[in-house]
Amino acid sequence: MHLFKGMTIKNNELNISEVGVTKLREKYQTPLYVYDENLIEETCALFVDNFKSSNFKTEILYASKAFSCLEIYRVASKFGLGFDVVSFGEMYTAYKAGVDMSKVYFHGNNKTVEELEYALKLNVGTIVIDNDYEYEIVNKLAEKNNRYVDVLLRINTGIDAHTHEYIKTAKDDSKFGYSVYDENIFHLINNINQQENLNFKGFHSHIGSQIFEENSFFEAVRTVLEFSKNVQDRLNINITVLNLGGGFGVYYTAADKPFELGQFLQKYIEVVEEEQGNYDLNLEKVVIEPGRSLICNAGSTLYTIGGTKKTFAGREYIFVDGGMGDNPRYALYKAKYECTIANNMNGEATEEYTIAGKYCESGDILIKDIKLPKAQANDLLLVSSTGAYNYSMASNYNRLPKLPVVFVKNGEHRLVVKRETLDDLIKQDI
Repeated sequence: MHLFKGMTIKNNELNISEVGVTKLREKYQTPLYVYDENLIEETCALFVDNFKSSNFKTEILYASKAFSCLEIYRVASKFGLGFDVVSFGEMYTAYKAGVDMSKVYFHGNNKTVEELEYALKLNVGTIVIDNDYEYEIVNKLAEKNNRYVDVLLRINTGIDAHTHEYIKTAKDDSKFGYSVYDENIFHLINNINQQENLNFKGFHSHIGSQIFEENSFFEAVRTVLEFSKNVQDRLNINITVLNLGGGFGVYYTAADKPFELGQFLQKYIEVVEEEQGNYDLNLEKVVIEPGRSLICNAGSTLYTIGGTKKTFAGREYIFVDGGMGDNPRYALYKAKYECTIANNMNGEATEEYTIAGKYCESGDILIKDIKLPKAQANDLLLVSSTGAYNYSMASNYNRLPKLPVVFVKNGEHRLVVKRETLDDLIKQDI
């Protein structure tokens, strides 16, 4: 397993930010999500330090659907980050965490009236309009509440990024945004811009997630700026804000080849600056929205091995005390991960295992066909790069409680999300 910064081996045991995995199990039990707070903070700083320009303001938004809890909003806020939220729950969590709500952008393709009213009540800074009927709802609510709302329109560039089908978001038939090739978009933009209670600032574009090709992002920049110029010329509307989304690929296994993030961000800015000049646009602010790339590698999931089993067909399983309820991504799209026997880091990888969970589903698999040292009952198994879309997608399938979350930093550890109890499972039942 690849050791990320902050991971070390001491006395044959994996340590994360100087905290041993055995100590974590003793204190919090397993299964357990573990986040290296140092790595989160370093990645926040990396985005802020490298995505900046002398030509326009820049803003980093944490795409909080990747992992949302009170503490992650607080940590990201320390670095001046804003937030991308997509629901009642994410707005509420950000608000309760003390976030500056003027730095929150509310996304989504089917925001409810209740959610939009709540966004106005909390003084959410920007609403990203996805379609024409949503524009009408936002406009009516702003008029009704005598509010003036900054809005962006989500546009679809049609760029087919090389990633999994389920996480492409800019295809011509995507549910997200309004195609830049649809002539009706000019009518919609003009309508938005004419409304007294809506302050139309520009566009939001996002091409997908887990993308490793730098040129996909650069091509999107050129398409968005060309379209912005077209709108400016045809409608005499100044486009001052562009939100370019996120989607920067990260390491899960050796098959992934992520670009060096700091260097990429600097080139990204250079491309925006160059195309801004080419299209004679007077941009005031450019925004990006990292989620997975900010949080994924900082998170791991720690399990206890219950036992092993060799089937008649020859497949040998390691069974752990979690599974698809805390990580559904393999079941969803065969996502690949690395793992290690965290209390036997120096052992020789002589056995081939499939890592399976305890859920009553044949598809309850975490990793297929991985070489590890011989596993024993009560060993600790750690799956790395589970910081994004694991806690967020977790469920109570089989009526199992959701996992706790622990942050570790410089030899210290602290609980930031409690483990659900059996009483928690039935508290909504009648």
